[in-house]
Amino acid sequence: MDAFTLGVVSSLPATAITVIGGWLFSARSRQWPVMLLSRLTGLGVRRVFPHQRQASRELAAELSRARWVRVLAGRGNELTRDGFAALWQAAGSRYESIQVLLPDPDLGRDSWLSRREAEMRRVDLGFSPGILAEQVHINAAYVTEVARHREHVSLRFYDLPNLHRVIVTDNVAYLTIYQQSEHGRNSPCLLAHRPGLIYDYALLLFTTAWEHSRPAPSKRSP
Repeated sequence: MDAFTLGVVSSLPATAITVIGGWLFSARSRQWPVMLLSRLTGLGVRRVFPHQRQASRELAAELSRARWVRVLAGRGNELTRDGFAALWQAAGSRYESIQVLLPDPDLGRDSWLSRREAEMRRVDLGFSPGILAEQVHINAAYVTEVARHREHVSLRFYDLPNLHRVIVTDNVAYLTIYQQSEHGRNSPCLLAHRPGLIYDYALLLFTTAWEHSRPAPSKRSP
């Protein structure tokens, strides 16, 4: 896990500077100083979305033109929504590979998923014990069924700190930085282009988590 820890520690200051720099300006003028700072520092950040949900439309467009896609999600609810529809419909014909990482829902109360659930329960009473694991199971079943028909789709489970949502393609990376007292959709999201430090960091986060994950059980044809 040394690579994972080193990547997180070394990149947090740069990420913090980018986020703070973006929030110092109005919505209309925010992107110019962010892009200037990104160019000067090599971060590669093109946009800062105050809330992850604001990136949904742009994300859908990026996914529709990608050659390969990597997704590390906190529970994966978005995977079954319209923003990812084109991804699954074309998964067997155009994409080189689609890799999905979800939290391991079968590790019980000592898992990082359970810790995230307890954290969210402080601000959202709807997070009853086990609800996150149930949602992950449902979303994993969806991806598993797609993978049964599309050989380039694969799913694995991770047990790591639930700190980010990461979506990486051959061109861009969307990095959401989860906040302790907010849903992921309300947390800030960075859009970084390749090449750039934030793009490389997002890819490192995904690759390291993938290497320390377990395969999801395959669903056999009846």
